[in-house]
Amino acid sequence: MIEKIRIKDIAERSGVSVGTVDRVLHNRPNVSKVAREKVENVLKEINYQPNMYASALAYNKSYTFYIIMPKHVSEAYWEEIEEGAEKACETRRDFHIDVKIMYYKRFHNDTFVKTYEDCLAQNPDGVVVVPAELEVTRQFTDELHRREIPFILLDSYMPDLRPLSFYGQDSFQSGYFAAKMLMLIAAGEKEIMLMKQMKDGKVASKQQDNREVGFRHYMRDHFPEVQIHVVDLPLDSPRKEYNRILEQFFSAHPTLHHCITLNSKAHLVGEFLLRTNRRQVQIMGYDMVEKNAACLREGSISFLIAQHAFMQGYECVDTLFRAIVLRKEVNPVNYMPIELLNKENVDFYRRTMI
Repeated sequence: MIEKIRIKDIAERSGVSVGTVDRVLHNRPNVSKVAREKVENVLKEINYQPNMYASALAYNKSYTFYIIMPKHVSEAYWEEIEEGAEKACETRRDFHIDVKIMYYKRFHNDTFVKTYEDCLAQNPDGVVVVPAELEVTRQFTDELHRREIPFILLDSYMPDLRPLSFYGQDSFQSGYFAAKMLMLIAAGEKEIMLMKQMKDGKVASKQQDNREVGFRHYMRDHFPEVQIHVVDLPLDSPRKEYNRILEQFFSAHPTLHHCITLNSKAHLVGEFLLRTNRRQVQIMGYDMVEKNAACLREGSISFLIAQHAFMQGYECVDTLFRAIVLRKEVNPVNYMPIELLNKENVDFYRRTMI
């Protein structure tokens, strides 16, 4: 049985008071150099391993973590990230953890700058960032480094920014995998549709860009003869406009049977196919959001790739907790699983994994 070392024991071996040992263990001031050296020598001799949980609880400090993410209107992917972050906060409530979420408008760098300036003004203990464009994000992360504020990148990995950690899928491999799964059922096709949502020629995230690189890499290597038609459903356009674009496209391509989208909006096409009774067309998309799941059950979506948004939000906050409060080392890169859902297994998918 391992002998339990008490603060009293360390004090006796060091020849100092219990209060002095306590101050050294918690790195508090008002300890002479001689006394500190005596205590530290004893700690080395006994290979003392502090109970970081007990120490953090005893310190009774509060921590506020900020999440900076795109503004959204009922987008389940982002909502699940928020729910996961809130769950992590609840799980660690004994340590006085608070999480605040701040939003910026996608494709508007000025709103990202305003949001991160507001965040910095609050002196956060740690930050989770869904990156905007690289250079404008770098302005923020450089300042975080200067202030020694740990930060985690979520959704899009930008290693040049030197984050404490990253959570998200390996986007290239995810896109490559998506193409491979799609072509298992579309191997005999001459054309497929790639649905995108863009604004001013830009997709919503670096993650989607990288997925498309992986997707096209697989298609070029294995199915170079298949024609890929890109259809843009402009971001923030009304449903009537989406219907017009899709009706025009499918009327012009009556022999096309397979579509793919590398974002969470497969249901925009899936619902259109159900309304217009185009049962011969199948879609593959991303994220187990409710509208996508409904189309999956109805048969207009054949497959969804899930990426555990809830767990991404949870793990980001919990990683900040472990690094800042418990002072533990954390994994720098954390790729989420690439999971394939269909009609038969969607109802067994556990989005929380907690």
